[in-house]
Amino acid sequence: MAATWMKWMTELSSRKWLSRMMGKFSHSGVSRAMIPFFAKSYGIPLHEAEKELREYRTLNEFFTRKLKPGMRPLHAEPGMMISPVDALITFMGEVRSGTILNVKGQDYSLEELLSRSPRVETYKHGYAFVLYLSPTDYHRIHAPVTGKKLESEHVKGRVYPVNDFGMRHMKKVLCRNERLITYISHAYGEIALVKVGAMNVSSIQYTDPSAKSWEQGDDLAYFEFGSTVVLLAQNGTFTPLPELEPGRKVRMGEALGRFAPRAKANS
Repeated sequence: MAATWMKWMTELSSRKWLSRMMGKFSHSGVSRAMIPFFAKSYGIPLHEAEKELREYRTLNEFFTRKLKPGMRPLHAEPGMMISPVDALITFMGEVRSGTILNVKGQDYSLEELLSRSPRVETYKHGYAFVLYLSPTDYHRIHAPVTGKKLESEHVKGRVYPVNDFGMRHMKKVLCRNERLITYISHAYGEIALVKVGAMNVSSIQYTDPSAKSWEQGDDLAYFEFGSTVVLLAQNGTFTPLPELEPGRKVRMGEALGRFAPRAKANS
């Protein structure tokens, strides 16, 4: 009964107009008064932030804050894919015939996730990570590889929560929510970086909309409030680190796994 009530309330609160209202407030000067309360409530490590707390003019400016140089060192070994975000791994595993299986009890079709892009074939037998960013986390998204942008697509959608309740009880939220998808060609193949919006996320933004390429670790995009990243590696190109597992926290710059040499990759 409680889950049914929560689902009903979530449906009502997932409308874009409500998200826009929250976004408008978070961009306003009035929201500045909320910053200390927000930081304390979520235990945000203020020593990592680029600026002092008093220097942020709006809640949104604080939420999308940059970090001081050196706070997220990059794994330096060649041929590795790094985490693009600070996040909790909620799923990692092989894509089975175009389906990501059992993400919090639900299966996800790449056809739906990638909005029926012709590029689906590239990932039908690839590898997937689902990375959840809580409000506590640093919310900028960095390039997991060095490469060039092949394509970008903005998929309009809803703003269901992507927390544990939303993922378990709402139907296929990763495919129904707003998404900003970036396809990147790199030395070992191709990846798809799927940025999934969530409740109270007024937008997902590229840091530099004109960028055509990135070095590994470059600031690529950011969320306005909490959300999820789905990271896909091309068929036959990637092997995860054996010590990683769902439920583990990772930081931006940490290694997720190793790419195979291009000659051995299956396209």
